[in-house]
Amino acid sequence: MSFRLTLVLKIRYDYSGYGQSTGKPSEYNTYADIDAVYKCLKEQYGVTDEQLILYGQSVGSGPTVDLASRTPNLRGVVLHSPILSGLRVLYPVKRTYWFDIYKNIDKIASVDCPVLVIHGTADEVVHYSHGKQLAELCKVKYEPLWINGGGHCNLEIYPDFIKHLKKFVLSLGKSKPATTSAPEKAVPAVPDPQDKAPESTTSNLELHPDLPEKSRNSLDSRLEKSKKSNKPEKSRMSTDRVDRFRRRKGLVW
Repeated sequence: MSFRLTLVLKIRYDYSGYGQSTGKPSEYNTYADIDAVYKCLKEQYGVTDEQLILYGQSVGSGPTVDLASRTPNLRGVVLHSPILSGLRVLYPVKRTYWFDIYKNIDKIASVDCPVLVIHGTADEVVHYSHGKQLAELCKVKYEPLWINGGGHCNLEIYPDFIKHLKKFVLSLGKSKPATTSAPEKAVPAVPDPQDKAPESTTSNLELHPDLPEKSRNSLDSRLEKSKKSNKPEKSRMSTDRVDRFRRRKGLVW
């Protein structure tokens, strides 16, 4: 695990119970460890979240994703041979159980900064399908690196590893202006389908009034025809003729 400040300040540390660190290795303790380092960077070195790139490898991806999911303004995150969760390393379970640890699969979508995933295709400890699924679940995706033939602890010897990592860090230097300009491009782009939708909707709304108009016209025309061809009118005319006939004959008193 490492924290980098514009490639100048780098802090590495061992988790509790690992390396030269004392204490017990546990999920809770590793979260406390990364929080302690994060607090040290903020309070003693004056580092801002926007200057931080978190780097987590293997099990260390758990505390890294956990902190990143709780810190919205990080510059970036690198996940080196990461795990979906502790239980999924041992068994291909399809759901997350309450007793599982390092539930990266459930937290990665809450990471708001760019995430680079690096994994070896020949990893026998953590299958590289873990890295692939995490890369797909990232909210802000960056081109992942799948090192052909790479194992779990030897990716650093491959030239593509350093090359791609450097490319990612350099892209983060441009990420801040890009994020401000991205919405400007996105704003016109998003309304395009929406703009078309209202037009089609409006045209449909314009068509609907026409239908009643036609129906009313046809009804009026039928009424007019019915008035013209009304049988009572003929009967009244015939009655008038009968009256005139009766008067002429002297039959009406």
